[in-house]
Amino acid sequence: MRSVLIVGNWKMNKTASEAAIFVRELKERLPLPSATVELVVAPPFTALESVRIALGASSPIQLGAQDMFWEDHGAYTGEVSAPMLKDLGCRYVILGHSERRALFGEQSDSIQKKIRAALKHGLRPILCIGESLAQRDNGSTDDVLTQQLHESLSGLTGEAMAGVTIAYEPIWAIGTGKSATTEQAVAAHRTIRRVLGATASPAIADRTRILYGGSVTPQNIESLLVSDQVDGALIGGACLQVESFATIATVASAARPIGV
Repeated sequence: MRSVLIVGNWKMNKTASEAAIFVRELKERLPLPSATVELVVAPPFTALESVRIALGASSPIQLGAQDMFWEDHGAYTGEVSAPMLKDLGCRYVILGHSERRALFGEQSDSIQKKIRAALKHGLRPILCIGESLAQRDNGSTDDVLTQQLHESLSGLTGEAMAGVTIAYEPIWAIGTGKSATTEQAVAAHRTIRRVLGATASPAIADRTRILYGGSVTPQNIESLLVSDQVDGALIGGACLQVESFATIATVASAARPIGV
């Protein structure tokens, strides 16, 4: 059974001190730890240390980063490496987010390098893929997802693939308040799983977690998790408020009880 993964991507929000306060409040509002739901917060680089301290060693909440560079060290001003993130206690790293692709010109070849570097150092990459509104309107969603998967995961072994999570984030739904319907999300997730089955193996496709991201809210998380094709969510704006994120976590825990 694939456990549910709920990831809060804070983007460029919260100072280190604000982040620490937020996490302490969040811990008080969360449901009891669940065997079927894993929670991750991904603050800005500047807040990783303060969040790690605020979480404490026994917290069920995992720490994630929003990006990283593919080299371990060197003359790369402004970049952060996998060993640096690992040393700070990160377990996950978000890679290939559409904002990184659109605003900073990231291409699939560099994303692939980052995935390989993350896996090399024991980090779990969350690969973001998704189509634009124009691509969906012209019926090329499946083609776009297939191409992004092939380019970003090319050459990875089955063993390496086991450490990768996929996040389907339709670009037209990110930050717009317009979420994909459950049917649209499920269809995209089935395409992703089919591609993974053909390029890796059916077993890998079956155990890979595929998240949905794009205007996820406390109001729509339950409907998204109704399908066993949706293994969780990558959340943006709704994770920046304690009440909102805690509600999503609570609903997710109830949606996938043990044995389901």
